[in-house]
Amino acid sequence: MMQNEQAIGIFDSGLGGLTVMDQIAKTLPNEKLIYLGDTARLPYGDKSPEAITRYTIENTLFLMEQNIKLLVIACNTATAFTINKLKSLFNIPVIGVIDPGVTQALQITKNYHIGVLGTKGTIASRAYESKILEKKPDATIISIACPLFVPLVEEGMQEHQATKLIIEEYLSPLKKYPIDTLLLGCTHYPILKPLIQRTVGQQMAIVDSATTCADVVAATLKEKQLETPLSYPQASQFFVTDNPEKFHLLGNKFLSTRMNHVAMVKALDPNCYPNLS
Repeated sequence: MMQNEQAIGIFDSGLGGLTVMDQIAKTLPNEKLIYLGDTARLPYGDKSPEAITRYTIENTLFLMEQNIKLLVIACNTATAFTINKLKSLFNIPVIGVIDPGVTQALQITKNYHIGVLGTKGTIASRAYESKILEKKPDATIISIACPLFVPLVEEGMQEHQATKLIIEEYLSPLKKYPIDTLLLGCTHYPILKPLIQRTVGQQMAIVDSATTCADVVAATLKEKQLETPLSYPQASQFFVTDNPEKFHLLGNKFLSTRMNHVAMVKALDPNCYPNLS
């Protein structure tokens, strides 16, 4: 198989990265996509940087064995802690979701008061804050950790009354600031976007990185001359490290087209690859 006929690999801790995959599929319908959800170890947001690094290397090793030509880290926490590591270890383009989200937020905001919602890990890393201030030093960023959002999405509770109350509780500090743009710093959070929008009001712009990330993937493939020569849509593949039945049931709510099959895999052990430590 020629390199440009190979697949794009995408991974996340669970279902959230499907929001990114769906946008990539819409933008690049003829590219083959392979998705890995590390459902045995979600959420990543409350794990240590060392554990997150180990998980992402394992995930990438699995996807590399599927002969991918480009890797998308469809997880904000993993992007924050490991994108530079993965770029140094693997000889393919690696794209995360933080830079695209920051770029879009800065294009939309009018007063440069930006709110960021994320997991504990993402917020603690200050990855969004650093990227925003790098591009706009006088911006004001209000960051809020929302650790319950991922479990609520993974349990399919996005319409539950408890979820509405938790969103209101987490977002209440935003009322103290003149924020005009809210950045969803986790790929699970777009599933909660209607409730979040209702809580903050229609006047506040909400940004997630899925669409912008898909545009970056398309531009990178073109730049590297890795675009597929095939002129018809390719079948996607889905893998998980635990509970494929639940992933299949809930995952179809994240996608524009239905997934046919979800395969169960065991994560690779990076200790078998001493050069990757």
